Amino acid sequence: MAIPRPRCSEHLPFLCILGLTVVVPSLLFYALLWKAGNLTDLSNLRIGFYNFCLWNEDTSSLQCLQFPELEALGIPRVGLALARFGVYGALVLTLFAPLSLLLAWCNSDKEQWKLAVGFLAAASVLLSSGLGLFLSYVWKWVRLSLLGPGFLALGCAQALLILLIMAAVAFPPRAEKDKSRLESC
Repeated sequence: MAIPRPRCSEHLPFLCILGLTVVVPSLLFYALLWKAGNLTDLSNLRIGFYNFCLWNEDTSSLQCLQFPELEALGIPRVGLALARFGVYGALVLTLFAPLSLLLAWCNSDKEQWKLAVGFLAAASVLLSSGLGLFLSYVWKWVRLSLLGPGFLALGCAQALLILLIMAAVAFPPRAEKDKSRLESC
């Protein structure tokens, strides 16, 4: 007696969700580690979570500012630390999501699925609040046209996180079928 094979279309939403859970941390790695958290990286301006360099006319070079100068410009130490915590915390939380989703799907465990969705929701909140807080401090020096690929990667990661949360809520794992019904087939 042959056991019916699951259709590929039953697994497609899960595979898309799993694919997105790989893309989001990749974008965050690119922006925060590969690009060193720099949202603007031009020859006369470099502004990121760890760099704040402005063009100095006297020396004709970039002058990187540290905290006494940054506080004088209106960028508080605590605010910058919270912004860093937000974006880098989102990266850490997105690393937990793929394994949690995979285990929840394989075990048909809805509670573990909810935990993974919670990781994604917390990462989305952290990323948006950290990025928003940082941009509110540096908007005097940065305009939308000056933002580079690091910002684009963070923005795409945020949009994909929202899409991923909606997909994970819309397509939870199915309850495991009754084994006695499978045996009777």
